[in-house]
Amino acid sequence: MKKMNKYLLLMIALVGITIVGCQSSSNGELTGVQNRPAWVEPEPTGMSFIPQGYFNMGPNEQDVPFAMNSQPKTVSIDAFWMDETEISNNEYRQFVYWVRDSIAMRLIVKNGAQAEMFALQPENPDAIDPDFYDPTDPNQVHLNWKNRDQIWTPENKDALKDMYYSNQQALKGLKELNTHMLVFEYYYVDYREAALKKNRFVYTDLGDQGELPTGEYQGTFENRSEIVKYVKQPIYPDTLSWIADFTYSYNEPYARRYFWHPAYDDYPVVGVNWKQAVAFSAWRSKIQNQYNASQGIAEYEDYRLPTEAEWEYAARGGKDQTIYPWGGPYARNYKGCLLANFKPMRGMYALDGATRTARVDSYYPNDYGLYNMAGNVAEWTSSQYDDASYDIVHDLNPDYQVNVKEDDPITLKRKVVRGGSWKDIALYLQCGVRSYEYLDTAKCYIGFRNVRTYLGRDVAGFEGF
Repeated sequence: MKKMNKYLLLMIALVGITIVGCQSSSNGELTGVQNRPAWVEPEPTGMSFIPQGYFNMGPNEQDVPFAMNSQPKTVSIDAFWMDETEISNNEYRQFVYWVRDSIAMRLIVKNGAQAEMFALQPENPDAIDPDFYDPTDPNQVHLNWKNRDQIWTPENKDALKDMYYSNQQALKGLKELNTHMLVFEYYYVDYREAALKKNRFVYTDLGDQGELPTGEYQGTFENRSEIVKYVKQPIYPDTLSWIADFTYSYNEPYARRYFWHPAYDDYPVVGVNWKQAVAFSAWRSKIQNQYNASQGIAEYEDYRLPTEAEWEYAARGGKDQTIYPWGGPYARNYKGCLLANFKPMRGMYALDGATRTARVDSYYPNDYGLYNMAGNVAEWTSSQYDDASYDIVHDLNPDYQVNVKEDDPITLKRKVVRGGSWKDIALYLQCGVRSYEYLDTAKCYIGFRNVRTYLGRDVAGFEGF
C-alpha cells in the first residue's frame, strides 16, 4: 500500500509540474513560440543600406537614339543591401582561389598520400542520407579547410599534377595552373517553377490519426528534387577580352596583367559573363551561410545580382527624376571637373583621369554611398532584357525573368546591363538608360556588384511605427 501511494504521489507531482509548466508559459493564451532569438541584421562589410521606397523608373530626358525600350513607370522597391563598389579583381580572386583550393583538396583526397588531412568526417554521420551522400566520393566529401595551407606542398605534387597544363600546352615550359580546371559546382532551388500551378501538391487522402497524409503533384511534376537545379560553371575571367573587344588597338598589357597584377587589385573585375557573376554570388552566399551556421546565427538572404529596378533605384540615391547618380543634369561639377569615368568629347578618354578602368572607389559616391553607379564599368543585372518589359512587369519589386535553355533563341539570352562604362558616351551613364549583353558573353567593360535583400522592417521616416 505504501509502495502504491509512493507511485501515486509521484504521478500527481508530475501532473502538477506539467500543469504549472503550461500555466507559467502561456496561461492558455496565444503567445507564439517562446525562446526565439532576437533578430537584428548586422551591416554587411562594404555594403550600403538602400531603404524601401518608390520612384519613377525609366528615362527622365529625351530618348536620343529613339530606342523606345523603356517607358516611365512608378514602382516600389523593398529595402536591400548593395555593394558600395563594383566587385574588384582582388575580391573575385578570393573566389578563384577558393575554387582552386577546393578542387585541389578533392584531388588529394582521391589520389594523395595526405588524404586524411583534408577529408573531414561529418559531426553526425547518422544524419547523412546515404541516398544522397557518399563519404567515399571525393566530390562529396566534407573538406577540412583548416589545413588549407598544406595543399601546395611537395608531398602533394603528384596528386595535383592534373591542376597544371601539360608540358605541350604550357607556354615556354613554365609550370602554369590550368584555368580550365576551375569549375564551381552549386545548386539552387527554382521557386518560380515550384510556384506554377501544375507543380502544386494536392491532397488525395488526409489519413487517420497517426497516418501520414497522401497526395500528388498536378501536371508532370513527380519529384520535389526536380526544382533543384545543379550548375557547373567555369569561373576564370576571360582575360583576352581586352584584345578581342577592340580591333587595331594595343591592349596586350591588360590581357597579361590586369586580373593578376597587384597594381590592379582594387580595380573592377571584367571579362566575367553573367553566368560567372551569378556563380560568384552563389559562392559568396555559401561561405557566409557556412560561417553563420558555425556561429549559431540564423541565415541571411542570399547574395545575388540586383534586378534592373533595384539597380536604377539605388543609382538615383534617393533623388527621383534625376539624370545622373550625383543628382545633377550634367556630367561636370561647377568647377568643370568630370564626375565619372566615361568617354568624354571625341576620344578624349584621359580627360576624366582614366583611359580605361579606374579604382572601384574613384570619384564621389551618390547619396546612398555607392561608387561608380555611372561609368567605370557597366554592370550586370539579373533581369531579362525585352523592349516591352516595362509594360508587363509588376509595380512592386518589378522583375522580368525567363528560364533560358541552351537551345533557346539568342534573343532570350539578353540580360540588362546598366550604368555605362569607361568606353561609353555620357548618354549611357544616365540612371534611366538601359542596354543589354548576352549572358554567356564576357566583355572588358562589364563588371557587377551584389545585393542582398534586407530581412527586417524598414520604416525609416514613418513616425508611429
